[in-house]
Amino acid sequence: MRVSDADRERTAQRLQQAFTEGRLTHLELEDRLEIALTAKTYADLRGLVTDLPVEQVDEVIDLESKSGNIKRSGDWGVPRRLRAASKYGSVELDFSQAVIPHQVVEVELDLAYGSAKIILPEGAAANVDSFRSEWGRADSDVPGRPRPGALYVVIKGHAKYGGLTVRYPRRRRFTH
Repeated sequence: MRVSDADRERTAQRLQQAFTEGRLTHLELEDRLEIALTAKTYADLRGLVTDLPVEQVDEVIDLESKSGNIKRSGDWGVPRRLRAASKYGSVELDFSQAVIPHQVVEVELDLAYGSAKIILPEGAAANVDSFRSEWGRADSDVPGRPRPGALYVVIKGHAKYGGLTVRYPRRRRFTH
């Protein structure tokens, strides 16, 4: 998948921080920055930071909205536990390009009139057995049991008038 200018900038900042901490030499920083600023895909960027420590992410994050939507996507830090509450809006959590330092992530949803969509990286699994909806349903297109070495997301909570969808990223088709 192609990267944005913001993705390139975040990677460049991470490289500069690593240089400041003494983890990269000046020459390594210059080489990696040149690649980062001209990267076209996420794979290009990931290769630049795989030997650097994972950024510290909070253990628990609460996301709340009364009437707006909650959305997280791109390069974001995923905590061990994530609680999202929205009275009139929807929740979309895209884990496909996120920094996830934990093998198991717990997501708790509290929705009144909105639905939730969770997008997982290829190969990840999700347990939706503890999610309840009064007027919707929980649809999961991903495996429900943990797999060795793969992300496992446990989703619980409820929605009064909305549902839950869990899937992998859509594959884009290009036509000429």
